[in-house]
Amino acid sequence: MDIRKAIDTTPMSAYQWYIVGLATFLNALDGYDVLAMAFTANSVTEEFGLSGSQLGSLLSAGLIGMALGALILGPLADRFGRRNILIAALVINTIGLALSATAGSATELGLWRVVTGLGIGGILATVTVITSEYSNNRNRGMAVSIYTAGYGLGATLGGLLAAQIIPVFGWRSVFAAGAALTLVSIVFVIVSLPESVDYLRAKRPAGAEAHMLKIAQRIGKPGITGFATPAPGAETRKVRLTDLVTGDFRSTTLKLWAAFFFIMFGFYFANSWTPKLLVESGMTENQGIIGGLALTLGGTFGSLLYGLITVKYNARHTLMVFSVLSAITLVVFITTTSIPALAFFSGVLVGMLINGCMAGLYTVTPQSYPSELRSSGVGWGIGIGRFGAILAPITVGALLDGGWSPTALYSGVAVVVVLAAVALIGIRPQLGTADSSEPASADAAREPAAVN
Repeated sequence: MDIRKAIDTTPMSAYQWYIVGLATFLNALDGYDVLAMAFTANSVTEEFGLSGSQLGSLLSAGLIGMALGALILGPLADRFGRRNILIAALVINTIGLALSATAGSATELGLWRVVTGLGIGGILATVTVITSEYSNNRNRGMAVSIYTAGYGLGATLGGLLAAQIIPVFGWRSVFAAGAALTLVSIVFVIVSLPESVDYLRAKRPAGAEAHMLKIAQRIGKPGITGFATPAPGAETRKVRLTDLVTGDFRSTTLKLWAAFFFIMFGFYFANSWTPKLLVESGMTENQGIIGGLALTLGGTFGSLLYGLITVKYNARHTLMVFSVLSAITLVVFITTTSIPALAFFSGVLVGMLINGCMAGLYTVTPQSYPSELRSSGVGWGIGIGRFGAILAPITVGALLDGGWSPTALYSGVAVVVVLAAVALIGIRPQLGTADSSEPASADAAREPAAVN
């Protein structure tokens, strides 16, 4: 049996779940790294005497780096191997964090935050693909959702750690601790993470078949005898980055880019502006903070909820439903501020659903491209989405200054999130499952879509 079919249609081994666990750890580090600047904002502002706009630039530097990292390193992973580029991205991330701890000015810190973001973008583009490829049809959505939940876990634990070490060791210790943890992760990746089997099947580098047989043993599929017989012309098929926006994949790519942009716009709007806008709506400052925490609490469980649902239902359809429900709960959330208990409950739902949408994007996108374009597709989707993340706080701030009410802002963003569901119409998977409303368990009995 071909290894791709074996992975898709047989139960996941303990080693495959270990890969998911390692990916979750890497995403937890990303959650820590992305919010490291937020954790240290007050201390950095005090030391360097920053204005509000200067601090805003520092907070955006990491996001800009993430966009560039995903756009650049994602395609390189399709060419040189997901594992190789992941290791390179982790090294870049470690360097960025370590140098951030030595920054002598706000300009230096901003530069190293961009470098850190470059690494994070590359990590996301590669780990998302590896997690998807080593999961079977039935549990792919669940596995990617567990991986996605690592972000919130890392951010939460990172905040707790920062609160403990900043008073004792100063703000630089937050970045130094992140660098040390990332260095540890590099060792784990080098020692225990295999190369993507789909990359080996598509590129067939020297020693690929022997490597494939070794991987088959490690993931508990000893019946694998090697590569499946390729389709005519498959060995000579060449792909380029431009194939994302030309030919058969143009429609899929543009739809996914739109979905990434709209959902990340909504995600970062909700996470950035909620405390402020709740106060603008008449709540106290303390209630605004509680409202923000309600979103964070819901987000912790949202991606896992999405994964549980996709064990039975189609991943794309579930993502579309989550997008529509996210829009509805955004409006309910801001229009119930006069009833705090109801508003906080709605906030938990908003956090669950919008984080579930993020898990959905990371599940659907790798399935939508053949192996030769998979990291490129994921990387560019994440990169385009980051522009939505960068634009959301700026746009909402300008509209608020222009006289928009909190209700109008939330309603406008709700429309944006609904557009993500519209954009997802008609996308067809390339990896693992057929696009139907049938359960994944039924999909697993079918011949998987070709990925060579």
